[in-house]
Amino acid sequence: MSWQAYVDSSGHIDQAAIISVAGDSTWASTPGFAVGADEIKKIIEILTESEGAGAKPAVDKAFSEGVHVAGERYVAYSIEDRHLYARKGRTGIIIAKTKQAILVGHYGENVQVGNATLTVEALADYLIGVGY
Repeated sequence: MSWQAYVDSSGHIDQAAIISVAGDSTWASTPGFAVGADEIKKIIEILTESEGAGAKPAVDKAFSEGVHVAGERYVAYSIEDRHLYARKGRTGIIIAKTKQAILVGHYGENVQVGNATLTVEALADYLIGVGY
């Protein structure tokens, strides 16, 4: 299965991207859903910081100022270990980090947040299990 197939068959997610954990390449994305280089750099910084101990200025800033994805600002409500969850009204994003990839999934107004979360987290678990 190609990387694009993971994005295209994501279930409860209406837009998605799979980006290298280094932030230097997008492996797959929904047409029109482009996560900018600066946006992914900040997301990687937040997720890396959330995994460690000590001060977490990027995490604190994400909670106070929000997170930008594909040009939209989202309010962060959960940042732990490998994931970042944020919302904008009744829509939102689920972001999960694996060893080699950052998964970014967007869910629409008519989707249960829990279903979107399970979809992205299950793919992250699968990729981790196969070495990604």
